[in-house]
Parts: sequence; C-alpha cells; structure tokens
Amino acid sequence: MRFKKVQDLQTIAEIIGCTFIGDPSFPVYGMNEIHVVQEGEIVFVDHPKYYDKALNSNASIIIINKEVPCPQGKALLLCEDPFTAFNTLSKFFNPFKPAQELHAKSAEIGEGTVIQPHVFIGNDVVIGKNCRIHPNVVIYDGSVIGDNVTIHAGTILGADAFYFKKRPEGFDPLVSCGRVVIENNVTLGAACTIDRGVTGDTTIKEGTVIDNQVHIGHDTVVGRKCLIAAQTGIAGCVIIEDEVTLWGQVGMTSGITIGEKAVVLAQSGISKSLAGNKTYFGSPADEAREKMKQLAYIKKVPYILEKTKEL
Repeated sequence: MRFKKVQDLQTIAEIIGCTFIGDPSFPVYGMNEIHVVQEGEIVFVDHPKYYDKALNSNASIIIINKEVPCPQGKALLLCEDPFTAFNTLSKFFNPFKPAQELHAKSAEIGEGTVIQPHVFIGNDVVIGKNCRIHPNVVIYDGSVIGDNVTIHAGTILGADAFYFKKRPEGFDPLVSCGRVVIENNVTLGAACTIDRGVTGDTTIKEGTVIDNQVHIGHDTVVGRKCLIAAQTGIAGCVIIEDEVTLWGQVGMTSGITIGEKAVVLAQSGISKSLAGNKTYFGSPADEAREKMKQLAYIKKVPYILEKTKEL
C-alpha cells in the first residue's frame, strides 16, 4: 500500500509509539508484505528466524522487536510487537469507512454496465464498461473491475485475508488494506470468494474464466486466459501463470507458482510449485502419467501379498 503522500521516519514512529534508528527525515512511501515489498516501504518482522530475510529484502524500513545492526540505506523501527504496530499503521492510513447506502457515492460505474438487484458496491470501487453484475454480489471497498466482466450471483470480492497471529488469548488478525483487481473480459461464477490483498492486490488477469464456488486467497495473482473449475481452493500469495487449467476441487498451499499452460486434474492437492506445459494429478500432485502408474501398482499390492503367502 502506497501512502497518499510521502511520510518520514519520525512521523511513523510517533504513530506507532516506538523508537527508531535512522535519519528522522528518512522518506517512507508505503508499507507492504515481505513478498511484494518495494524500496521506500515498511515491512515488519517479529521472529528471529526471519530477521535476515526482512533486513535483506527490498524494504527500506523494518519494524522489528530487537535492536540489530541497521543495514546501509535502511531504517529500523523498534517495538515490542511489530505485528500490532503494522496493524496500527494499516488502520491509520486506510481506516474503515462504513457504507451509507447500497451503492457508495464514491464508486465509479462505467457506461453500459448492468447492476442487478441487491448488489452491494463499497467505497471507491471502480467498475468498467459493459459489465454484468448479477444479484447479491458484494464488492468491498477499493475493488477495481475492468471492462466486459461478468460476475454471477452471490460472489464476494474483497473480504479480509485469512492471516492471523496466534496469541494466548486467541487469534489476532492482520488488518487487510489491499484490493481485488479484476481485469477485462473475466467471468466469475456464482458464490466465489476472492479475498483482498493484505497490503497489495489480489489480481485476476484478462480473459480468465472461473467456475462456481471457487476460493482465491489474499495477494494471489491468476494469469491471463486461465480456466478454473468449481470448488477449487487457492491459498494466499500464489502465482498462477497464463493459460493454466485447474479442474474441479483442486487445492493448493500458499506461496507457490503454477507454470504457464499447466493442467491440474480434478481433486489434486498441490504442495509445491509446478512447472508449466505439463499435466498433473494426485495428492501430492505429480505428473499425471507417472501418478496413474503408481496407482496401478498400488492396486496390485493385495495380489502380490497373496502370492507371497502361497510361497
């Protein structure tokens, strides 16, 4: 998330009530998660296991819970609970704005777009030309929808990321202040859920077609002209490259990449990145022909055991 105007290190430290290491006038342009953070932005880290990753990332400002040597060209914000500090900044720079009506006045809706009854459109939503939004669709604040997009009934765009820190008293959510971005000529089926990014965008690129009851997690990017069948579940921070096909009830873990033109057969479970231009099946998913051979061998095991007993 980029701030509307450039801040400085001292101002940020005052907002979250912490000390800092660096020039008080050090410029701060925004904040982001570590996998998408850019120069001039803030990232947080609260576990020694990830200190080096954060300190050596593209981030220019690191919220950290231990004083460590400050890398050249960076600044540190020192506080006991970086997770809460990051949430404080999210709420300060992107406060929740209650909706006053079914279609927010700040929403922009393009020419030729049809909005069916009982659709909710949040603050600062942008919808392009010639779209068709069917009944009971919910479009949260800040979502961006391109031209010629069809969204079927009951789909929800922009719910919070499923991102929590476990504490003794329960689960503490990381505040979501990112967006959902749907590019031109996309079709979304009924009862889909696409979560907003934590600080960046969850993106569905041009020409992709998504079936009913598909879930897409925060900060995931789905490429151009992909085909995703019903009840597929995609975790956060996944990259699905162009022209990928995911058949029904495919599930995948977070932080992986599915290569261009890969095909994943129904009910497969994906636990690691997959190369493009291949067909996959099974859980954990493997190349389909190899997986089918393995299943065929497994079916022979009882027969082999019986023969072994006879010997």
